[in-house]
Amino acid sequence: MALNRGWTYHDRVMPRDAGVAISAFYATRYAHSPVEVWRRRLQAGELSRNGLACHQDCRLERGDQLAWRRPPWQEPEVPLRFEVIHDDGDLLVVNKPSGLPVMPAGGFLEHTLLHRLTLSEPDQPPRPVHRLGRGSSGLVVCARQASTRSWLSAALRDSTATLARTADPSGARCTKTYRALVRAGVLPQQGVMGTAIGMVPDPCCGHLWAALATGLPSESRYELLERSPLGDLVTVTILSGRPHQIRIHMARAGAPLVGDPLYAPGGGRRCGSTALPGDMGYQLHAHRLVLSAPAGTVPLSLEAPLPAGLRTHEERQEAGAATHGSAALELDQA
Repeated sequence: MALNRGWTYHDRVMPRDAGVAISAFYATRYAHSPVEVWRRRLQAGELSRNGLACHQDCRLERGDQLAWRRPPWQEPEVPLRFEVIHDDGDLLVVNKPSGLPVMPAGGFLEHTLLHRLTLSEPDQPPRPVHRLGRGSSGLVVCARQASTRSWLSAALRDSTATLARTADPSGARCTKTYRALVRAGVLPQQGVMGTAIGMVPDPCCGHLWAALATGLPSESRYELLERSPLGDLVTVTILSGRPHQIRIHMARAGAPLVGDPLYAPGGGRRCGSTALPGDMGYQLHAHRLVLSAPAGTVPLSLEAPLPAGLRTHEERQEAGAATHGSAALELDQA
């Protein structure tokens, strides 16, 4: 755990918010704190309006520029080390550990992959092109050049469009394959999941990504690798990159990820759960990435080593044999 340096949040008052008290505006905009807390922050001088400190709960006008100078706060402990899988001076792909957020959110500011990358290269830091859930591990694609980030974002959008248009993953510029541990004994050997995903009202966080018939199109293609009473091991290939897609699709199919505190069979919030999307407990790993090169020539194929809990029995045996052979070689050399 560590105390960060605080942060300033900037907002602009839109026409629909004109005439609203500043405390009510913030209580709606940042629902984690009620009106009474925002009034105390006003009195403490944390809020400003149009560049001037604001200590009274005044009515807002259209176009007002607001700033909340949040004092430093203590961020939870997270793993901060990550492995570099690929780096060509522009494109950077890292193996993110489970527990490390990619971007600031949910009380995390400096304990994020983005901040660690900025610290390592302050002049031209690599910036993540996509997000991976805090509890997920594996490949995260970053780029230093704005043009490369733009191309990668277009590749991800194109992959989603290709899937929606043709249902054929072979024409996409980017494919991502994951490993996951799901509820045992539910899924057939292989299948395609096409549940749409959208935002639904939620009592704990305002809105939640969940299975929604009128949501955004998405598709996951899975294959069962190994069955176990503790959970079935699956590999999942996705083209679309909807938030929490694999967690939602598996839950919708009746096989939520083992240990997922949020999503229940059906693809929505667990009954009685107060978990947030960033809460952990499940095993999901972005294992492989195939990305066509910007020039359209040689594809880039990358792989992040599998966590022990997401290996098949055969893969565990192979890893054990390799470790034993390495140890024997060291003894012989000694």
